[in-house]
Amino acid sequence: MTVLDATTNLLLPGDDPFWLLRETGYELMRETTFETRFALSNGFLGVRGGLATHLGACRAIPPRTYVAGLFDTPTPDSTVPELVPVSDWTQVRILLPDGPLKRSPNRSSRALTLDLRRGMLFMDARQTCNAPLDVTLRSVRLVSLEARAVGLQEIELRIENGVSDLTLEAAFGPTDFDLAPERAELDLKAWRTWRSGRSLAIAAAASLEIDGDERQPVARGDLSWTWSWTAQPGQVVSFRRIVAVTRHHATDVHSGARARRELAAARTLGWRGLVARHEAAWAERWARSDVRVTGDEAAQAALRFAIFHLNGAVNPNDPQVSVAARALTGDDYRGHVFWDTEIFLLPFYTLTWPEAARTLLMYRFRTLDAARAKAAGMGWRGALYAWESADTGAEVTPRQSVGPDRKILDIRCGSQEQHISADVAYAVWQYWQATGDEVFLCEAGAEMLLETARFWASRAEADPDGRRHIRGVIGPDEYHEGVDDNAFTNMMARWTIARGLDVATLLRERWPETWDGLSGRLALDVAELDQWRDAARTIATGQDPETGLYEQFAGFFSLEEVDLAAYAGRSVPMDVVLGRDRTQRAQVIKQADVVALLALLPEVFAAADAQANFDHYEPRCGHGSSLSRALHGLAAARLGRLDAALRYLHQSAAIDLADTHVAIGGGIHIAALGGVWLIAILGFAGLSLRPDGLAFDPRLPAGWQSLDFQVRWRGRELAIAIDGRSREWRVTLLKGAPMTVYAGSAKLVVSGDEPLTVRGVGG
Repeated sequence: MTVLDATTNLLLPGDDPFWLLRETGYELMRETTFETRFALSNGFLGVRGGLATHLGACRAIPPRTYVAGLFDTPTPDSTVPELVPVSDWTQVRILLPDGPLKRSPNRSSRALTLDLRRGMLFMDARQTCNAPLDVTLRSVRLVSLEARAVGLQEIELRIENGVSDLTLEAAFGPTDFDLAPERAELDLKAWRTWRSGRSLAIAAAASLEIDGDERQPVARGDLSWTWSWTAQPGQVVSFRRIVAVTRHHATDVHSGARARRELAAARTLGWRGLVARHEAAWAERWARSDVRVTGDEAAQAALRFAIFHLNGAVNPNDPQVSVAARALTGDDYRGHVFWDTEIFLLPFYTLTWPEAARTLLMYRFRTLDAARAKAAGMGWRGALYAWESADTGAEVTPRQSVGPDRKILDIRCGSQEQHISADVAYAVWQYWQATGDEVFLCEAGAEMLLETARFWASRAEADPDGRRHIRGVIGPDEYHEGVDDNAFTNMMARWTIARGLDVATLLRERWPETWDGLSGRLALDVAELDQWRDAARTIATGQDPETGLYEQFAGFFSLEEVDLAAYAGRSVPMDVVLGRDRTQRAQVIKQADVVALLALLPEVFAAADAQANFDHYEPRCGHGSSLSRALHGLAAARLGRLDAALRYLHQSAAIDLADTHVAIGGGIHIAALGGVWLIAILGFAGLSLRPDGLAFDPRLPAGWQSLDFQVRWRGRELAIAIDGRSREWRVTLLKGAPMTVYAGSAKLVVSGDEPLTVRGVGG
């Protein structure tokens, strides 16, 4: 798979345009967008892309490298931890006798290429400089998917014409986050965070060749190298650097020892060996997760981009961390974890990479005590997970922010947006249904389900009307705060309690010793389980039996109706257009709320009720969140509204691919990218989980000739091929024992003997 320049052995991108993302030109105002779009990550290291610092560009902020789980508060007075941007390892400066090499803006060019298949970022630049010297720069960088501590960089400098003395300085750039230095040696630096008890170490090695001959640096410093020579026309200069980055607890002795070991292993393997293993790791991920569409090139590009970032966002070997709202690609939301992970990302991992899904859920299990503490602190039982979580699982949602009108706004999500505990339970149950991972269920998953169920049974207040009510919450629609009986929250609470009861029964029947130990430790008895049954039965739903509509929250139907179509050309969210106060008094929804129920719990809706609720709420949604269109698209696909679903898929992808969202500079919208996969696989392919197998109800949008993908289910690996032209779909069991597959109401069996072919593809 490795592609090399025949003359210089420089790595080159592949030649298949369906696996490449390209941008040409340089625009200072869009540079942060490029840095996001071309970011690289392996779930431990994240490096923003875009214009490398060695091109002499002006920058508002330094380049960013992130290390998963490295959190600290920026000042002693801060209460909100942030993901720490660390010293950038891509820094290279090229110096002329009178100063840095500078680009000539009108006569220079630049092209970026992200090779999605191989996880590499390439840059080509032709520079006419501030001297009688023209140079061509080519570079490639990667963060290894096989050895996640390791990053590699290669830069080739070709002297096209001119003669000049040149100096190349390779150092580690500054960071705007204060870290305490611990060690500084020629090949290693170590720091610690001031307040969070974390330690960071970076070891590195670098080399430079001129026309194939290695040159020794004229100066060495702490992780810095300097070479000087006289540039001649036709000269080819090759610079290579390998870095190894490790994260530790600050109490660890010899914080740099592991970084040195990682670097030594990388150097022993060599540049080509590292690249080969990295490419093999990506090939394995793509073999299991690629989605192939024919007939819609834009959708194919969107899915490949989404899956690339999804595969790069998680480290299956590190349960200390989860995937943040911007993954490891930007500073927005301070690197905090939201419901995005469980609702928008876990389905992808559960069905294509269950090892990664398990790790992400183990992060929630590790933070279960923090969730219990939050619930207890608010006067309830069980576990209430943090709306925003960092490394410890404590609630880290900021209490205030500055609004669009520059006024200080109170942020109530940390105390009121409580559906997060149902979202975590939803992901736990989905993982259990898809994997049958008994060890996980008995050692972690059951306890999370029981404690979240306990929370909701405690949270729902019994009233004289015979119903239980959940008051003073924020649903997914964050335009309306402190509401009562939010339909999404209440229905997900009922669902969570029901799953808690299910897992209690399951443990009692199949693993009685485990149940005895767990129920004893949780002081969970029969009387409390009976209370749960009553709660699950009596929590208010807000559904009107005549119309089938779920009222989004108590009183929503009496709010002012606003025709959002009249604001179709707006460039800002509706709460900015109408003002915060009027928005709260109007039937204007920030993001999918009741529609989110259609996406997550389609089985609770009668067919006519599902159509009615979608029709009612879709025109009232302003899509003020990047998450919104994904769940609208999934719901629309399941309802057979394929044109709308496809529109939502493209709009979700466009947030990061087409500059349609003002916040892209702060990192990719990983949940929206997860939503692209959801619409394609759970929507158009109609995949759903059954207790004893997988069900499919494929309906392809107009223009989609075929849809092919793979999934994993309880140790099996399956390939699904949907042909829109022949109206057939086929399931091939690649690995594992025969299993049940549902086609509509028909129960079928697929085995390794031959593929299962079924007639019937809607469109």
